[in-house]
Amino acid sequence: MQDVTAVRTSVLPPYAAHLRVYEPLAAYPEPERARWQAYAAERGPDAASVEEPVAPAALEAQRGALAELLPRPPRALLPGAGAGTVEDWGRESERAFVRVVDAVTYICPWATRLRSWQALDELRESLPVALLDTVLPQAVRQQAQSAQASWRASHPDARPWILTSRWEVPVRWFLPFADEERHYLPAEPAGGEQPGRPAALFYLTPMAQARRRVARAYRVLRTGAPTKGSPLALGAEEVGRWLEEFHPRSLVELDYGGLVHVIGAGALAADRSAGEVADGLAALREGDAAVAARAYEAVTERWRAVLAMRQAN
Repeated sequence: MQDVTAVRTSVLPPYAAHLRVYEPLAAYPEPERARWQAYAAERGPDAASVEEPVAPAALEAQRGALAELLPRPPRALLPGAGAGTVEDWGRESERAFVRVVDAVTYICPWATRLRSWQALDELRESLPVALLDTVLPQAVRQQAQSAQASWRASHPDARPWILTSRWEVPVRWFLPFADEERHYLPAEPAGGEQPGRPAALFYLTPMAQARRRVARAYRVLRTGAPTKGSPLALGAEEVGRWLEEFHPRSLVELDYGGLVHVIGAGALAADRSAGEVADGLAALREGDAAVAARAYEAVTERWRAVLAMRQAN
């Protein structure tokens, strides 16, 4: 194992959830496969079973990312494989989450470059120009856009293995999962020399099962929803298209991430969002629109309450 400097701070990670795909090593072409194999062998798995979360590894990654927000002038992207110069912006991160399930190693690359560019696009759409210039000066954004255009030209088929949602879990993200695939681990306080463990709530399912559920949900929503082109039907189509980009023997994970710190232990223990979404779809499939609407409303109200906390101070 290589030496790793752990970032220890009381700062909590961002209140964000993540939808991840872990592909088996066989899905990666050479020499990428050999590189990830060596990476996994050197560092070991972040999770060595279906029941184990990658929360500790994700927490350290997020805390490291927070530390990188300090430089002046600000950077549009976190440092990649190089030294952090403009030229290095085109180099993708060489880190990943590693899961081992039934002796098979699965890799979920961080793809920091690509996700940073996507976040920058979202930032441009969500902030007024004056505020955006304060957060990221125009010259910095132009450098990032130039690096993105150059990288995209040589990586036209690139897609992120990780999707991120701040302050909520989109209802469409529950479609690939069943309630029995839910894993909730309460936080464990530090004791003696043993570090504490953050709380975690996640779902994990095989790709084949995820695709099947999303396709079934899309068919039901397309034909049974009160209005054609409903947001959830469109969301199912969006998730389905994204999942089709990956190896059929991959794993799909929904991780509540930093949201566990804002929801609270009691609400987390009672949360059955994936099961409620599945119940609503089953009711809609049987033609019971009233029961389906109540299930959908229960889930959306729960996450609307969490989203409202974004405005709290």
